Parts: sequence; structure tokens; C-alpha cells
Amino acid sequence: MSLRLSKRVQCVSLSANAAARSRVTALRDSGRDILDLTTGEPDFDTPEHIKQAAYAAIAAGATKYTPTPGVKALRVAVQRKLHNENRLNYPLESIVIANGAKQIIFNAFAATLDDGDEVLVPTPYWPSFPDSVRFNGGEPVFIECGLAQGCKLTAGQLAQHIGERTRWLILNGPGNPSGAVYSEAELRALSEVLRCHPQVLILLDELYEHIRFDGFPTQSLLNVAPDLQARCLLVGGVSKTYAMTGWRVGFGAGPRVLTEAMSVVQSQSTSGASSVGQAAALAAFEGGLDFLPEQVAAYRRRRDVLVSALRDVDGLEVLEPQGGFFVFVRCAGLLGRYRSDGQRLSSDADVVAYLMEEGAAGVAGSAYGLSPWFRLSIAAATETVSEAGRRIAHACAQLRTEP
Repeated sequence: MSLRLSKRVQCVSLSANAAARSRVTALRDSGRDILDLTTGEPDFDTPEHIKQAAYAAIAAGATKYTPTPGVKALRVAVQRKLHNENRLNYPLESIVIANGAKQIIFNAFAATLDDGDEVLVPTPYWPSFPDSVRFNGGEPVFIECGLAQGCKLTAGQLAQHIGERTRWLILNGPGNPSGAVYSEAELRALSEVLRCHPQVLILLDELYEHIRFDGFPTQSLLNVAPDLQARCLLVGGVSKTYAMTGWRVGFGAGPRVLTEAMSVVQSQSTSGASSVGQAAALAAFEGGLDFLPEQVAAYRRRRDVLVSALRDVDGLEVLEPQGGFFVFVRCAGLLGRYRSDGQRLSSDADVVAYLMEEGAAGVAGSAYGLSPWFRLSIAAATETVSEAGRRIAHACAQLRTEP
């Protein structure tokens, strides 16, 4: 029997992060000592009061279907969180809950894209952005944002790339994989361009909003350009801040006509998010952030350790992240060098494969649309991050300029 797959599914791919982690698992199973810096998942446990809320929900019988837009109490908690933490006001009808922030993004594109519509995707990007666009009939338009500009989109680039078919702009901050954070001046410059193009919607992915190392409070495009709120979808969740990746709860806040359409999409795919997960998320948003400064300080220490270990390595250029879980490293200076076995490094994939064999696993920058780079996670124990940095520096020093 010949099974024909849709063109839609053939234009997307499996997560490069998952593939890298599978490779780590295979090497470990064979007895190799591999330090895993591939995945952006907090190594901290979900706070106890959140877990207790889930237990209580189960005991109380809160195990039934939930409304597709989300449990009202959780949507109210998100509304309050946006007001108190982000200084933004939304009516309840403009807030929807889904099975993770990834579903929020997918639903938004499903609700708004027609075949050939374009979505501006600054690179480097989180891989699910362009694949979600493609799956829903759109065309990602990539805008390269390299080291010289801190991996951030400039107003000039934005103005140059907006066209007749442009439907969305994606802004991600702090960025994955870059860790880049837009300044107030940079956001104002982008907003000036966007005001000239009222047909363009803006997706603000702010999952890492509280994992910042600059000491400044969370700031969104909407804080500097509130007049754009009617065109923005703000995407958030509990995965990163509350170490709840497996609970699968995300939220979107945007214009009511969009959030209602997103609920229609979700009603025909998964329906409402888990009742127990939503009870846990409610406890997360109501429980405050007192636990967070200690965790952010740990991420900052790990960033400093890794950046220090790699900053002076010949062949590497390190972008020091201002937030998030990753250190993004340019490795153009290693290309053309040779391993001890005579193999030549010709791409960032070659570099990552070599480093993994030397005991430190990351993900090639090609997965994020920018080569030759690689991404390393700091969501791992400080000792692991430190030793991985040492191994990478040592491995780079062993490379030769001739076979």
C-alpha cells in the first residue's frame, strides 16, 4: 500500500532540538559521557504550591471538559497578571487559553492566513514560527538579523520587507535562540514603521519575559506603542517562568475578533486545555513570583560562566544574552579547520557534531535560520554548564588548520 502524505505536512519538519536530544540519548545509551545543552527546559521543579493545586483539583473532581477559550477563573487570572506585571489592560473576551503557547501561535495563523499570505520572520528564529506559517498556507519571509545588530530586527529592515501580502510580523523577546532584548528606543522605531502599515498584525512571543539579566522590568512593544494593541497578539504561558513545560498551558491576548476565531480553530482540534493543567496555571498566576529571583540569578551565573569560557576561544564569537535560556555562538572562524581524524568542518552542523563527540551537545544554528552558529542551553546545572564550556574550549583548541 502506498500512503500519500499531504503537501502541507511535507513542507514542515521535526524539531531540530528533539533530534539533537535524541542523538544525546543514543550516545549516552552507548556509554558516552555527554553533557546536554540542547533543550530550553528549566532544571528547576514546578513550585510546590502549584503541584498541590493540581492535586486538589483532581480530588475535587475537576477532571471534565473545559470551555474551549479556557476556564473563566484562569482567564481572569491572566487578565490580572497582564495588568499587574505587564501594565496592559484586556477585556476578558480577548484572552484565550490553549495547550501551550505553541498552539496559540498555530491557532492564530490558522485563523488569519490564506494561501500565499506572508509572515515576516526575523532570523534567528524559533523553528516553530516558520513551520506553523507553512502548515497554514502562508509564506515565511526571513529577515537576517546578525551579530552586528545583536540579532535584532531594525526599523530599516522592517520597512524594506513589508509588502502587499504581508499579514504578520513576529517579534520574540527575550529571543530564542539569541537571548536578545529590544530596548525602548528600538521598539519605538519599529512601531513607527508599523503605524504606516495598518494591515500588518504583530505576534509578540514573550514566553521568557521574566528571565532577564539586565535588571529592568518586563517591557513589551505595547508598553511603548499602546495604539498598536488592536493589531497585536501577545503570547505567554507558564512553561518558562514557573518551570511547567509538561503542563501544557499557554495564553493569548489580542483583539476579540481574532481570539474568537482562534477558539473556533481550537474547538475543532483539541477543544479546551487540560482541566488539571489549568488549575495548576491558576495557582501559578495567583501565587506570585517570590521564587523567581533566585532562579533568574542562577541562570545569570550560568550565562556568565559559559560566556566567560567561550569568549576568548579562537574561532568563536559569543552573543551575550540579555535574557532567556540560551547562549548563541557564531562559529564561522572554525569552518575550514580539521579534526584530529582529518575530517574538515564545513558547516555549523559539522561543528555541533564534533562538539557532541567531544562531550558537549548543542544545536546547530541552521535550525534557527542563521548559520554558522550554534545554540547552547543554560537551563542545566551550573556545574554542567561550566564543564561543557571547558570541553568546548578544549575541543576548539584541538582543531588544526591543515589535515
